[in-house]
Amino acid sequence: MVITVFGLGFVGLTTSLGFAEYGHTVYGVEIGEERLNTIRQGRLPFLEPGLDEALTRHLNQRFFPISGNQLAEAVSQSDCVYYCVGTPYGKDGQADLTYLFNAIDQTLAVRPADRYQVLVVKSTIPPSTTQEKVIPHLTAKGLHVGTDLGVANNPEFLREGHCWDDFIHADRIVLGVSDDRSAEVLRQVYATVKEPVFCVSLNTGEFIKYLSNTLLATLISYSNEMSIVADTIGGIDTAEAFRILHMDKRWGGATMASYVYPGCGYGGYCLPKDTNALYAVTRTAGFDAQILHHVIDTNDHMPQFIAQKIIRAIGDDKSQRIGILGLSFKPGSDDVRDTPSAKIVKALIEAGYTNLCGYDPVAIDEFRRHYDLPIDYIDTYDEIVSQAQALVITTAWPEFADVRQRTDRPVIDCRYML
Repeated sequence: MVITVFGLGFVGLTTSLGFAEYGHTVYGVEIGEERLNTIRQGRLPFLEPGLDEALTRHLNQRFFPISGNQLAEAVSQSDCVYYCVGTPYGKDGQADLTYLFNAIDQTLAVRPADRYQVLVVKSTIPPSTTQEKVIPHLTAKGLHVGTDLGVANNPEFLREGHCWDDFIHADRIVLGVSDDRSAEVLRQVYATVKEPVFCVSLNTGEFIKYLSNTLLATLISYSNEMSIVADTIGGIDTAEAFRILHMDKRWGGATMASYVYPGCGYGGYCLPKDTNALYAVTRTAGFDAQILHHVIDTNDHMPQFIAQKIIRAIGDDKSQRIGILGLSFKPGSDDVRDTPSAKIVKALIEAGYTNLCGYDPVAIDEFRRHYDLPIDYIDTYDEIVSQAQALVITTAWPEFADVRQRTDRPVIDCRYML
């Protein structure tokens, strides 16, 4: 395939040489004259291990660095055009899309009308940008996405200092696509890779990048806040505490999915108790730990959010029979202390939905003892599926995975397990 790449910074140059390594012909567009000349001479404009050797292999063989004056020739041959330009944030935090739209307009000025091409944003852009800004921009120019041309995003997950290795040995390839035809073109771009390729919606593709980066930012910020907490309390060896934390088998070589996954809020005994206690003692000592505060606040508001999600899904008929699937705070346990299920049931009752029934494989008796709630308890999974007019999964018990095969009634999956 032939690909044009706008921008030859860390992302653009890595992407260009990576595609050349895949066997594609790549034109890399760079408006910075000094950077362009450096690359044309076979030298990197920045330090990036492995990329220098790739540049030597592919320069003027499969990779051709060009100026804007040569754009028409490159675009006329290209199956897709990638945008790896800067999207800095301004004073209000919004991404500045000036460079992106300038590059798109330059492409449109020279694109062949009789050739279906996919315009692919690899720059990091906020969720909904492609759908709500890029596509309307093209539509306003009389172009029909999916017919005249395709639109997609293909977020990058590159670490500076490891760009080449991260591109060639990617964890996953994410393709946010607008239509099946665009998806097929981009699958051809990555046809030789062994890593999993995921075709998702435009918004999902953009969101995954932000999901990744904001998690990293949060972990760093959390760690920094905890160092302040340690200093505020005193008598704590912060470095040693973190080194021992890293030995937890939940992190070292294990899956993060048990914790980095949405649900109904945390419950049980330890997390609510310990998070609140640490926030309280730190505040008493003179430091208001805002991350801890917002962790508690988010968790406290989740049951109400989930209840509203359920109400939106099932409608205003408050007499309908609602089946709650799961009463313990997590699967594999009968612990119902501070369980989100109880809070969600309370919120639904307060909203006027009183025809509720609940089932759990092991926790019915514990739930009944702990909570004085006006709901019916159902003894079997089959029975609650047959009785309920709508079903709500509040605990991710594996046996609930087939619920949509058992009934055609509404199922609200509050644990995102289906």
